[in-house]
Amino acid sequence: MPILAAIQMVSGPSVAENLAAAADLLARAAADGARLAVLPENFALMGRGEGDKVAVREAEGEGPIQAFLAEQAARHRLWLVGGTIPLRTAGDEGRVRAACLLFDDRGRRVARYDKVHLFDVEVVGSAERYAESATIEPGDRYVVADTPVGRLGLAVCYDLRFPEQFRALVDQGMDLLALPAAFTAATGKAHWETLLRARAIENQCYVVASAQGGTHANGRETHGDSSIIDPWGEILGRLPQGPGVVLAEFDPERLAMVRRQFPVLAHRVSLAV
Repeated sequence: MPILAAIQMVSGPSVAENLAAAADLLARAAADGARLAVLPENFALMGRGEGDKVAVREAEGEGPIQAFLAEQAARHRLWLVGGTIPLRTAGDEGRVRAACLLFDDRGRRVARYDKVHLFDVEVVGSAERYAESATIEPGDRYVVADTPVGRLGLAVCYDLRFPEQFRALVDQGMDLLALPAAFTAATGKAHWETLLRARAIENQCYVVASAQGGTHANGRETHGDSSIIDPWGEILGRLPQGPGVVLAEFDPERLAMVRRQFPVLAHRVSLAV
């Protein structure tokens, strides 16, 4: 059975150092037989300020971060979900797209998803405030792509709180979900596991959730707990904090069995309001 890998990092403000750390973790995943690996959100840069990502943005198909992802996928012969990277917008010079790129095992980019739901919030019970829309332009479509493992849905971090997105993905045939994230320590403690398991259970799919997990150079604390979850909501592997790799098998027979014996998706009913 194919092996899935969730890569957890504690990225900082140096792109070069982050790429080196990601390369080491991907080599570990590949050595353990991973067929599909998922990097976390902002894997190449967790800057000291929100505007730092604009300074390292790349044009689509160009730049060192995209070259790194293509090279790593080809080197290790694995399908690679490249967390998120900052790509240029069509015209807004002050913002980027938070792009999640999928590369095949030859290093060819085969899909792109731009984060749709932006984290503009005040964290309950905390002084933390975030305004992603100040530096990120939202995407405008959901994405599912064919892979040798199965139909792969792509989503990012805050998207996890919007169940209608995942219903749209399962309607496009999603078998497994890749979710790069950088949940805050506070929101992660409150909701991360609950939301991940809910998305796996209600959509009867595998979930590969790759997180940032630790204290970053800007003082921000991220929750970590990268996890791989099966269609029944069972957590197959997890990593609470710090850099590392979570591995688990993708079992297509279990996926089919859960959907056949407990046919929630087939029992959906649409009613007029």
